[in-house]
Amino acid sequence: MENNKIYTMKFSKVYPLLIQKAERKNRTKQEVNTIIFWLTGYNENDLIQHIQNNVDYKTFFDTAPCIHPNHKMIKGTICGIRIENIDDPTIKLVRCLDKLIDELAKGKDMEKILRK
Repeated sequence: MENNKIYTMKFSKVYPLLIQKAERKNRTKQEVNTIIFWLTGYNENDLIQHIQNNVDYKTFFDTAPCIHPNHKMIKGTICGIRIENIDDPTIKLVRCLDKLIDELAKGKDMEKILRK
């Protein structure tokens, strides 16, 4: 998928998919939110506002209050692409979020997911 397609994906469309993926594996919406808050620095009100405003993925990450410095510790592959080899900062964050939700769905402990 081209970067511009990922940039223009609406976060309000992706968010329910992230929750569904977690819930299929007996994880919770709150755990998904915790991961999003950790990665981006957003809070519950920010998240609701972005969903209601139908922002795209690029805007969602570009306006994040504080990308967690430990996001650099997220490594591995997602969609066949090594996260640590991605140069585009927005795409890297998109893939980091995907990887964290994958780890959640695979049953990993939150402490490990959040790189504590």
